[in-house]
Amino acid sequence: MRIETATAPGTPDRPNEDFISVALPASGQGGTVVLLDGVTPPPDNGDCAHSVPWFTARLGGALLELSVSRPEMTLPDALSAAIGRTAAAHRDTCDLSHPLTPQATVVAVRWDEEYVEHLVLSDSALLLESPDGEVTAVLDDRIDRLRAAGVRVGPLRNLEGGFFTAAADPAVVSRAVTGRTPRSRVRALAALTDGAARTVEVFGDDAWPDVLTLLRKAGPEALIARVRAREAAEESPDGKRHDDATAVLVEL
Repeated sequence: MRIETATAPGTPDRPNEDFISVALPASGQGGTVVLLDGVTPPPDNGDCAHSVPWFTARLGGALLELSVSRPEMTLPDALSAAIGRTAAAHRDTCDLSHPLTPQATVVAVRWDEEYVEHLVLSDSALLLESPDGEVTAVLDDRIDRLRAAGVRVGPLRNLEGGFFTAAADPAVVSRAVTGRTPRSRVRALAALTDGAARTVEVFGDDAWPDVLTLLRKAGPEALIARVRAREAAEESPDGKRHDDATAVLVEL
């Protein structure tokens, strides 16, 4: 099994708000990937005393621990419990009802000898490669559909008809894109925050198979370097100069 990860902040003067972790249980028969992209807060930090990196570390750590130690729980159940645990850690000091309370996108993948289970919430991406080289992108495309319709996305965060992130409400797991694939049908997988997927989703230079090929040949650091070079060459259509970028490749 091959596992490689890389992450880089969008700018050196701000903390990286992404979270990535991989665990291989002692049984040796499976593993788990958890990737979160923290949502940059407003100036008042959503009336929260805690930073987004604090939140992503808490939520990501709880989700990783539950997905590894409680294999009988589905990934949605594990995420629901992790959200509840994280909310309890700062409910007494922070306004968790604020629409911009700390929150994050989520990609979680867990595999054993039989299946690869996945969960995607909001705009990070999961790529699954079959033994014959076909690449399937598992995406929660609500934000893309809203933007294509000319809708202003920001006010629709965690609202019906909008898009959803992991914040303080465990019920949000019902909005995640979930599924499972026979392990025999997955030879590799990759998880990317949107900052690492910009050559596909923002600049349109690459397709998802190109990304997986680059990850396999040169690793996640090369993918992030390609994104940064593209950002330096041309102003991005979305107006964002750089973003935190995180990628993980797992060859099963």
